[in-house]
Amino acid sequence: MWFIYALASALFQVLRNMVMKRLGHALDETINVWGRFVFILPFTGTAVLIVGLPTIDPHIWIVCVLFAITQIIATQTLSYGLKLSDISLVTALWKLSVIFLLPWGLVTLGERPAALGVVGVVVSVCGLYLLNVRRSQLSLWSPLVALVKDPGQRFTLVSAFFFAPSVVLMKKIVLMSDPFFATFIAYVFTSALITPYAIYKSGRHFRHVLRYWRGFVSLGAFAAVSTVFGSLAYELTFSTYVESIKQVEILFALGIGYFIFHERSRVQAIWPGALIMLAGLVMLKLWG
Repeated sequence: MWFIYALASALFQVLRNMVMKRLGHALDETINVWGRFVFILPFTGTAVLIVGLPTIDPHIWIVCVLFAITQIIATQTLSYGLKLSDISLVTALWKLSVIFLLPWGLVTLGERPAALGVVGVVVSVCGLYLLNVRRSQLSLWSPLVALVKDPGQRFTLVSAFFFAPSVVLMKKIVLMSDPFFATFIAYVFTSALITPYAIYKSGRHFRHVLRYWRGFVSLGAFAAVSTVFGSLAYELTFSTYVESIKQVEILFALGIGYFIFHERSRVQAIWPGALIMLAGLVMLKLWG
């Protein structure tokens, strides 16, 4: 069942990212990130009211603060990376962040994936990396070579590093409560911490929130569903497996582009990486 939850999380993550991209063109990256964190709350709060409060570990609040810090750092440094560097280079490097989850999951949660499960993770990440560089017509080593001279890529590496602990901390919050309350309370803390910074950095854009309310509400709805499905998957298996499966979002995005927007010019370029990635996902399904 965790596999289905992870796939559903990936699908709604694609829809969330489509809305974020549209809002990002209209406003700026900081207000966009703020909206993603804040507008998730009405939906997750409603879910908590319907499901009811779970038994809550008394130490959950400390974990929520740590999650908020790592999530904000990961998201903001990624936005700086996208601003300073080519999006294709950033995407290819950032997707390697799943590899960081292996040691983080072991140290913080005691997760010890089976050897074949680890192979599945590595194969799927390699396929994803190849898909990204081929789709963007880059050489295989371009994203890694760019680390030496491109500050945007260094921001991206920082983002990838902090994304991993944010994932394991979210799983910890789920285990200390339940998926619905965990999603709600984690983003209460995240919203509280990022709001002062957003006011300082992008205060002039707040007056436009009402103008784009449909976009922000859609953003919150898709983010809520994606995060809850991901949290349900965390309850059932290793965080590394879940995040590896969620990388299938790029295949969903390419499928939407192919069938709906008729973006077919790069299919030949990306199919080798897509096949390798799918092979890794099959390994995770069979042996994860």
